[in-house]
Amino acid sequence: MCADLSAISRAVGFRDTDAELSCVLGIGSEAWDRLFGRPRPGELHPFREIIAGPRHAVSTPGDLIFHIRGERQDLCFELESQILTHLGEAVLTVDEVAAFRYFDNRDLLGFVDGTENPVDKEAEEAVFVSHEDPSFAGGSYVIVQKYLHDLDAWNALPTEAQEKIIGRTKLSDIELDDSVKPTSAHNALTTIVENGVEKKIYRANGVFGRAGQSEFGTYFIGYARSPRVTEQMLENMFVGRPPGNYDRLLDVSRAATGALFFVPSLTFLEAVKPEGPAPNVSESASESSSAGPTANRGSLGIGSLKGISRDE
Repeated sequence: MCADLSAISRAVGFRDTDAELSCVLGIGSEAWDRLFGRPRPGELHPFREIIAGPRHAVSTPGDLIFHIRGERQDLCFELESQILTHLGEAVLTVDEVAAFRYFDNRDLLGFVDGTENPVDKEAEEAVFVSHEDPSFAGGSYVIVQKYLHDLDAWNALPTEAQEKIIGRTKLSDIELDDSVKPTSAHNALTTIVENGVEKKIYRANGVFGRAGQSEFGTYFIGYARSPRVTEQMLENMFVGRPPGNYDRLLDVSRAATGALFFVPSLTFLEAVKPEGPAPNVSESASESSSAGPTANRGSLGIGSLKGISRDE
């Protein structure tokens, strides 16, 4: 399946190249050991559960993730169907989320999502593994969580209170000044600075919901060069910075899932042989790296890394 994935994606996407169909494959810690053994990505591990009073970042099972994106829902559906047909009885689907674009890139809480995503060179630096783990250069780590929102409770709050929880204005999407923004604001707690440098992740969040079942949610998808950055953000949100100064968004939002995966480069995936040993990851990494940043972007299919929102 690993070696065939890009060909399957091209075959489905060729029906409408303007739809920009793409698929990212991520592999969980336990699955990596079963499928590839050693060596393994240096920071790959099971998602770390966080419990802080009533706030709970759960850790849920997951061996593989397929993040499918495109401008047409029918093509996304067709690619998913083809992937599952190829995998057959080898897998059991434990979660499936169909996300959609909501107005001008807003979430169901009414705020623009992903405003501070890095772009261009900054995005590449934030997302792709490099010299720190040369055997897996060109890959990335992705943490996913399904958040369910209590919209009745959220909509009962005044707009000013909502803005202070998020840290941005609702209509114009302008960041609040530090003089009025609480230290518990979502964007304050998810800002990570190390040695004077802000550490970024690339958010590819999805909006989902079923109004008839009162299900309203955000599917958090965070790509990063190191999972430590995203994990620190979650620690700040759930525990608080300092402890107790937690993200008030969690008073109306509940994490229903949580998992961590490693996304190998396309070169790595295409080198996988059926029923054979793990690919020569060092060779795969060097080929991916020598192709340059543009090839790395395409190999993951995360998107343009410019914050373009697409149906998922």
